[in-house]
Amino acid sequence: MKRVGITIGDVNGIGVEVILKALVYGRWSQEMEFVLLGSEAIVRKQAEAMKIPLSRRIRFHDVGEAAWKPGRLRVDASRLAVAAIEEGVKQAVTGQLDGLVTAPVNKLGFQRAGVDVPGHTELLAKLTGSSRYGMMLVGGGLRVMLATRHLPLKEVSSAISKAVVREAVELAYKGLAWLGVSPRSIGVCGLNPHAGDGGALGMEEKTILNPVLRALAKKGIPVSMALPADTLFHQAIRGEYQAVVAMYHDQGLAPLKMVGFDEGINLTLGLPIVRTSPDHGTAFGLAGEGVASAKSMREAIRLAVYLADRKNPWI
Repeated sequence: MKRVGITIGDVNGIGVEVILKALVYGRWSQEMEFVLLGSEAIVRKQAEAMKIPLSRRIRFHDVGEAAWKPGRLRVDASRLAVAAIEEGVKQAVTGQLDGLVTAPVNKLGFQRAGVDVPGHTELLAKLTGSSRYGMMLVGGGLRVMLATRHLPLKEVSSAISKAVVREAVELAYKGLAWLGVSPRSIGVCGLNPHAGDGGALGMEEKTILNPVLRALAKKGIPVSMALPADTLFHQAIRGEYQAVVAMYHDQGLAPLKMVGFDEGINLTLGLPIVRTSPDHGTAFGLAGEGVASAKSMREAIRLAVYLADRKNPWI
């Protein structure tokens, strides 16, 4: 029996709804069991209110309680979400779970709950003791690795270094193998418009990106030099590159969500466990209405199940 854990996320968003829909309406092997980490009482309350059947494959593991107030940012909900993540990681690391899927959380809620990390990815790295890790987003025929993650735009340029770019490319290269993708050509976005246009629009490509990319290419990694982002994604979706490394969050996610909005998956690379999540937020504006799409959550669960059967390159 394969066991995949699913954390409850922020209960005042759409997390519980999309989990329930994904499990009851998805097609899953008879050998699958899903452990829902959070609060059985809240899940049953939401299922009844939104008239969503409970899948017989769900096993509950309670870690706390919170009030269900759809669309409201509450500290008790954030604390429950954190407790579920902590328990999920613990069970995945010890082999009780074969993979972990996390439902959306609210980053401001994290802060108010006293969690001093920008988001899920950094918390997971901290809990697993991982120092080299990153976000790969998958959807719409694209695979996008982020060199930097949740940073204000004004801080991105100073955060880009040779070490940061090298790590992102190396993680993406190993990640493609884990996903079973071949060949593994990687296109790298320039930081500046037109990839700096030879230095006329910025020097980061000449002084930081291209020197490290040349070194990686010499080591045998099929990676491009820094390319204009406005054309690179077109090349990638046509199959010229199997992954794209973007320099900052919206440079990578805007194209991916344009072509794969309802199916995007966040895969964390560099951890000793399988972790995926839907590539969307808590959607407080839709909470409790019963109208949220579960496609992204369903795809995240499918990917976790698939990767659980493959050798993790970070173990």
